[in-house]
Amino acid sequence: MIRVLAIDDEPLALRQLEMYIGKVPFLTLVAACGSAAAAKPFLESVDALFLDINMPDLNGMDFLKSLPDPPAVIFTTAYSEYAVEGFRVKAVDYLLKPFSFNEFQTSCDRLREHFEMKEALSGRNEDPILRFKADYHTILVDIRRIIYVESMGEYIKIFMSDTETPLVVLYSLKHLMEQLPGDRFMRIHRSYIISLRHVSEASRTQVRLENGVSLPVGELFRPNLVRYFRF
Repeated sequence: MIRVLAIDDEPLALRQLEMYIGKVPFLTLVAACGSAAAAKPFLESVDALFLDINMPDLNGMDFLKSLPDPPAVIFTTAYSEYAVEGFRVKAVDYLLKPFSFNEFQTSCDRLREHFEMKEALSGRNEDPILRFKADYHTILVDIRRIIYVESMGEYIKIFMSDTETPLVVLYSLKHLMEQLPGDRFMRIHRSYIISLRHVSEASRTQVRLENGVSLPVGELFRPNLVRYFRF
């Protein structure tokens, strides 16, 4: 999932962005802010911005230039004269208001391609190997083997495609989710993480995996599942 932040001083435009973002399965909205100042606390937790340019407290272009390590950005503005400068600051795209959902979706596809290319160039597109400490030795787990993970108090049980016996290690589900790629794994319950590539059937209340196991969907985690599968 690509974590995004929407910034626009116009309430109607901001609500439209929230609605559009909610329709794109690979986006997760972290926050919607009415000013650049209000957005600052969220910057470290997002991958990309949908950023208006003409705002009263701080111009969106100046705001972006002030960031030492800016996220990817798609500008959303009613003023076409900023387009050239937008691409000079390496904006992924430039949406001219008013824009349709189809135009928005095209920009989002470019955003996804941007991150896929960035991964390929940095060599991070390889599947990571997780390392767990157990009984004074290290266990290596290729994430492609993982079907789902279950929390058991302070321990987790990792169910894999090539063994019937789960791996049990001292680890937290929250910490594990931080290590897994968000576009391939999803937490669906306070006790479960699933591999999206191993899902055979899904509804708002339950997920069935390829190995025949059915798991419940927690209310807190349901919105992400609904957004991903477009129920």
